Amino acid sequence: MTDYFRPLAQLSAVRPEGAMTLAGTQSWFTHVEHFVRGRSSAILPAHDTPQEWRDAVRAPRASIAGLDMSKPVIMGILNVTPDSFSDGGRHNSPKLALSLAQQMVKDGAHLLDIGGESTRPGAVEVPFEAEIARTVPVIEAIRTTIETPISIDTRKARVAHAALEAGANIVNDVSGFKFDPDLAPLCATTSAPVCLMHAQGLPETMQKAPHYEDVLLDVYDFLAEQIALAVSYGVRRDQIIVDPGLGFGKTQAHNLALIKGLSLFHGLGCPVLLGASRKGFIRDIGQAPNAEERAPGSIAVALSAVVQGVQVLRVHDVSQTRQALALFQAATIGVDL
Repeated sequence: MTDYFRPLAQLSAVRPEGAMTLAGTQSWFTHVEHFVRGRSSAILPAHDTPQEWRDAVRAPRASIAGLDMSKPVIMGILNVTPDSFSDGGRHNSPKLALSLAQQMVKDGAHLLDIGGESTRPGAVEVPFEAEIARTVPVIEAIRTTIETPISIDTRKARVAHAALEAGANIVNDVSGFKFDPDLAPLCATTSAPVCLMHAQGLPETMQKAPHYEDVLLDVYDFLAEQIALAVSYGVRRDQIIVDPGLGFGKTQAHNLALIKGLSLFHGLGCPVLLGASRKGFIRDIGQAPNAEERAPGSIAVALSAVVQGVQVLRVHDVSQTRQALALFQAATIGVDL
């Protein structure tokens, strides 16, 4: 029988005596939701949880690629693909991509996520040669003028290797090391930090009737297993970010359950990334058929994630997200992010 604990996180300037800091962020908690598979959850005082769990969930996270994980990190999305669901084809040249990268950094992006293969629902696999041809010139162009850390959004070792050689800092794998068996050893050999995401199935088929016994606990267990795999190859645990993978083999109900339960993932001892920006459930709930009109819904989800101590927000709308974070912070605890 496995016990799972979700901190009931809060973010305010006034903390009760004995409140525990959540993963070194400005969020805190005094109670947890206790899960056991097959049973109803229960609320417990945080001090009634195992000491090992408390140590893992409270510990500040190490910096990754120079990024301070005690404050929200804005990861700007830069797709250099012809078919991404939100901005396909708009930035698929080094000149156009560099211009957007410069603007995102000016707007407040702390990290740039470069992708050369669409993994939207229904997308087909891109040959690694094409993915390299799309991403490497862009990374090289960005590196001529911008020092901001770059993550390469890829499932493939050969693409990751070329991107790291070109100046990328982090490997962001939507398959969580499930797609290419050579990627984990590469990241270990190069000492590259990694983001491991959960996805059920491949993009071609992942939205065809996804099913879970318990989506929150199933995703948690998957990420725990993939962290262990990465560490077994030599990837440093303190250089791993985890992502529950909204929209990757999930229904709207699955996505909402993961958003509500995000603080559970701090029990893995790694920073947590959330990529909700402009996704289909925001379209449906927010009644925003055009992707460019989904910033308000995307930001609402991002702010709820910040309360739960999520460290990295993967977003399209950098300027709007930065502004919303600054005002949210000022209204809750009164200091700049």
